[in-house]
Amino acid sequence: MQTSAVVIGASGGIGAAVTARLRASGRFALVHALSRSVTGLDLEEEASIAAAAARVSGGPPPSLVFVATGVLHDGQAPERTYRALSADHLLRDYRVNVVGPALVARHFLPLVPRDRPAAFAALSARVGSIGDNRLGGWHAYRASKAALNMILRNLAIELARTHPQAVVAGLHPGTVETALSAPFRTGVAPEKLFTPDYSAGRLLEVLDGLTPAESGSVFAWDGARIPA
Repeated sequence: MQTSAVVIGASGGIGAAVTARLRASGRFALVHALSRSVTGLDLEEEASIAAAAARVSGGPPPSLVFVATGVLHDGQAPERTYRALSADHLLRDYRVNVVGPALVARHFLPLVPRDRPAAFAALSARVGSIGDNRLGGWHAYRASKAALNMILRNLAIELARTHPQAVVAGLHPGTVETALSAPFRTGVAPEKLFTPDYSAGRLLEVLDGLTPAESGSVFAWDGARIPA
């Protein structure tokens, strides 16, 4: 059976690079490049997610769903202190970073074949690790990524019952030359600032190397497991 791949957020820096690498690999009969600007898939509009899944269901089943989306600043700077907390900022980050990927899972995971290896991955962040948090701050972003990691863990547990060869993973891309990281690159060593293509390549290598026993965890671009 031929399968397809789905990239959510394919117009972003990492999403576009992931899409290009998947297409160049020749592993998939079709690579669906989905985004708000090109195909109308809006993570804050469930109907658009459902409609995209319906379109994908008409072709080869997806054995890879890669959610390459996320929001950090976009008009609201990360909070340096609890005094800067606001409901609007918290809810915006949760809608995009948690609710959106969760609804992608709701509508796309039923399309994933049960009898072969498959993967559901979402871009997470090292700062979403509760155990690794030593600095505080960035409340909305940290909390939303921690919540995303819990969603991924839940998905892994449930999917293991029906898709024993499937892997669910959060992926930390490092500091990448994209709009998301642009205001926060000061002091980043040149060798630690990645191009989207380099990061995408490393993330796909890490994902390909994971086993179902590792499903539900978060991994960095270098393959290191990030603490929960």
